[in-house]
Amino acid sequence: MNIAYLVNRYPTVSHTFVRREIDGIEAAGHHVHRFSIRAAPEDLPDPADRAERERTAVVLGRALPLLMTAARGAIGRPGRAWRAWRAGGTMTPPTLRGLVARAAYLAEACWLAAAMKRADVRHLHAHFGTNPAAVARMAHLLSDIPYSFTVHGPDEFDAPRELDLAGKIADARFVVAISDYGRSQLCRWVDVALWPRIVVVRCGVDLATIDEAAGVAEPDFDFCCIARLAPQKGLPILLEALALLGQRGIRPRVALVGDGPLRNELERGIERLGLGGQVALLGSRGGADVAAQLRASAAMVLPSFAEGLPVVIMESLAVGTPVVTTAVAGIPELVDEQCGWVVPAGAAAPLADAMARALATDAGVRARMGAVGRGRVAAHHDAHANAAALLKHMETA
Repeated sequence: MNIAYLVNRYPTVSHTFVRREIDGIEAAGHHVHRFSIRAAPEDLPDPADRAERERTAVVLGRALPLLMTAARGAIGRPGRAWRAWRAGGTMTPPTLRGLVARAAYLAEACWLAAAMKRADVRHLHAHFGTNPAAVARMAHLLSDIPYSFTVHGPDEFDAPRELDLAGKIADARFVVAISDYGRSQLCRWVDVALWPRIVVVRCGVDLATIDEAAGVAEPDFDFCCIARLAPQKGLPILLEALALLGQRGIRPRVALVGDGPLRNELERGIERLGLGGQVALLGSRGGADVAAQLRASAAMVLPSFAEGLPVVIMESLAVGTPVVTTAVAGIPELVDEQCGWVVPAGAAAPLADAMARALATDAGVRARMGAVGRGRVAAHHDAHANAAALLKHMETA
């Protein structure tokens, strides 16, 4: 079966779970056509992502072919184009900017519908319930190719009405939540009759690939934090927690792997709090180096305010490293006191206490906690098993 995947920007360092999902589907004998609305970054650190970029078609790659395809689609099938345009009105605000976004979605959907028809695609799956799901819905209305989409959160849960999650779910053959918590949030916005359409397929990791990864870790760090440097990750709270630990005479070193819009703010916070010798901003790293940094740490710390269910927690537990994290969204479905330390979000003192407990915990106990976590990942977050579960839904659709 020919299957199409649509992501807003693919591949990126934070979307390796999509690549693993595609690998699992193709391992079952199907072919996946990759589509990205925007071009992937040029500076991808992981060789597997760089190879994936070459396999991915970019919807917004060239303006003239996009506009010509959109015009042909609208003129050739005006009734379907009108249906798609009307649906676009429920997914964009009634402003000039919203009108521009609506027109852009329709053009992208026309291009995607034509590309899928040429490839004899039988099913379209989008990741994220934001603009990828909007374009997928409109492409479905233009082509009759069934679609589904995966909702990760938290962005979708912050604006369910503005994104018209209810309309997207109603038109989809099925919708995927990555946790039970995520499914509960989607069920809030649709009629009870549509609840069976919302299924849970968890994100996964490839344990064999992680075990074989031969990366390099920066030495002499007690903790690592693998995160996009964005407000929802709560990283300024981590700096506050380190400052509180310093008042107790505890000065752990933290390797912060990732990049994003808060980098300058974090650099200023590190300087202001006198943490220059404790926190290193290492930037983005490839998967092998991330696995090595996780293995070299006493624990991985992630003080998020809002999440879906972070894949990096799965990766940390997969290498046997327990985690210090917050009780938000789907995280408590994977992490508890048997494999980590879970604290309230937004408060520096509980985070500092948990980090101190992690440092004081015997290495053998931490290893046993990591082993419990790895067992949970193997049971519920195996990439190939979860890809097979998703594929069954696609085949039924």
